[in-house]
Amino acid sequence: MQKWIGWLISLMKSLESQTTKRVDAADVVKASTYRKTMKTSKAGIDLIKEFEGCETEAYLCPAGVWTIGYGHIKGVKEGDVITEQQAEEMLVAELDEYEGYINVNVSLTLKQNQFDAMVSWVYNLGGGNLRTSTLLKVINADDMDGVPAQMLRWNKANGKVLEGLTRRRQAEADMFSGN
Repeated sequence: MQKWIGWLISLMKSLESQTTKRVDAADVVKASTYRKTMKTSKAGIDLIKEFEGCETEAYLCPAGVWTIGYGHIKGVKEGDVITEQQAEEMLVAELDEYEGYINVNVSLTLKQNQFDAMVSWVYNLGGGNLRTSTLLKVINADDMDGVPAQMLRWNKANGKVLEGLTRRRQAEADMFSGN
């Protein structure tokens, strides 16, 4: 009987320890999820709109991709036409996705201007480019002074430097730096 009671006490302590670990892990997940819920400010949206422009008829962008509205590319084909209101709605809907790339992949808490600049960057270049970029490594290493230089490197389409992309990257770098 003594063995049985000792075994039962040992089992209860083990279960208590595991339960505590699960709660601690859940708290960590909850805390990190809370930290990563930033949204783009009006200044960030204005930056995206400034460089994307609003096109109500589908066009081929310099990278050779059919585009409409404020840089919307998903499902766009030649001949598509939308209203300015639809372009606004598409932008708002897509921002969730691009904000998510920053919220999930950046391991630090950013200031609003830094977040806005990064959302503009990833809106233009995509989540795949973010995940494989040196920019992401630099930002996650907390080298905030090195981020603007990394942003500026992404000013080409099909291997050619584009003046518009150079201006956009400079504006994003300035916003990130708080200038």
